[in-house]
Amino acid sequence: MRSGWLEELLGLRCPGCGRALDTPALCQTCRSELVPKVSGEFAYLGSYVRWKGLARSIKYRGKQDVVPVLAKLLARAVGRSGWEIQTVTAVPTLLHRKVKRGYNQAELLARGLALELGLPYLEMLSRKRYTPSQTKKSPAERLQLPADTFTGKRVVKGAVLLVDDVITSGATFLRAREALLVAGAEKVYGACIAVRASPETAIPGI
Repeated sequence: MRSGWLEELLGLRCPGCGRALDTPALCQTCRSELVPKVSGEFAYLGSYVRWKGLARSIKYRGKQDVVPVLAKLLARAVGRSGWEIQTVTAVPTLLHRKVKRGYNQAELLARGLALELGLPYLEMLSRKRYTPSQTKKSPAERLQLPADTFTGKRVVKGAVLLVDDVITSGATFLRAREALLVAGAEKVYGACIAVRASPETAIPGI
């Protein structure tokens, strides 16, 4: 039986482009356009301009079925990077946001990526400070995220892969990475679905 027939019958739309689904979770065109990339010490799948809708479909519309597809693609990038990673973790969200959505989208992606890489997933960070959603802030305001936004939940050892859904200003990822280093991480690599600019531009030191 042809793949995607049920999606077509139900009139389901691709979260990546809005066109009719011809394969489960994500259409063939979007699958072909999601190309795993490694830039320095960061793995990602494309630009925020192109994939903003895809990321938001997971975050706000419950499209969890696309996460394994993205995790498999990101695992390819990490696998060819040569990084010697011991554990995978995610940038944490505030508890009330996780309760409202029923999940943390970065954690879903991180767990899927850990599974693909055959590595353990560990919760290593907690979010100490309440901050308004970054999506409502200007680029300059996003860079003002307090240095103590995150704190370590445990002693961290070895190299860690830190996962978020998207990187816009890079401030959230930078604060989370700093907290992991303070907790004992020897090295922190990064991975996400999409970046607004190049990782080197958005995140100093990556």
